[in-house]
Amino acid sequence: MKIVMVKKILADGSPCKKCGEVLEKLEKSQLIELIDEIIVADERDADSEGIKLAKELDVARAPFFVVYKEDQAPEVHTIYIKFAKEVLEPLRA
Repeated sequence: MKIVMVKKILADGSPCKKCGEVLEKLEKSQLIELIDEIIVADERDADSEGIKLAKELDVARAPFFVVYKEDQAPEVHTIYIKFAKEVLEPLRA
């Protein structure tokens, strides 16, 4: 299994406030250790890895998480609290 977080950089170059808050929660709870990769969706660059992934998966909000499991379609999670409870916390148990 691989877990990817996508965070956004706004068109003015500033970081997404919500993305920062979620990263802080991940770090405080030490769940950040379960995130395999963090990629950026840069609104100033349509070719940024995160923008491409958001389009491919039809996701319009950030941050979002993608869980890749072998032989399964990627799971997209856009609500941090639900994602942490259903995906991350069971991995720690």
